[in-house]
Amino acid sequence: MTSLPSSPANVRIDAWLWAVRAYKTRSLATASCRAGHIRLNGSPAKASATVVTGDTVTVRLSGFERTLEVRRLINKRVGAEAASHCFTDHTPPRPVAPALGLPQRDRGTGRPTKKDRREMERLAGHRD
Repeated sequence: MTSLPSSPANVRIDAWLWAVRAYKTRSLATASCRAGHIRLNGSPAKASATVVTGDTVTVRLSGFERTLEVRRLINKRVGAEAASHCFTDHTPPRPVAPALGLPQRDRGTGRPTKKDRREMERLAGHRD
């Protein structure tokens, strides 16, 4: 197991999100805080807000919310396995998109023939 650096006394929320790999860069984490996409214990958080062990951080990424509980404070970016020990993910599973019911062609079968295309249009209800 990869060892973690010693726990600092306080860590900014943008630095912690970057360190646990929620964001690729610290500047992206800071921009998300400014845009209001980060919540600390239910209220909007500025990038300079400090996190403590036990805090709940909600991150909105591309329309999906991720809920993280702070288990350990770090301010330096570490490997993915080591970073996973610094938080508990309470994010509910993403909903599965319903199937459209349209016929699917096997991968690698090439472009549909005119006959195949007419059959697909008929099944989709575009032609009689």
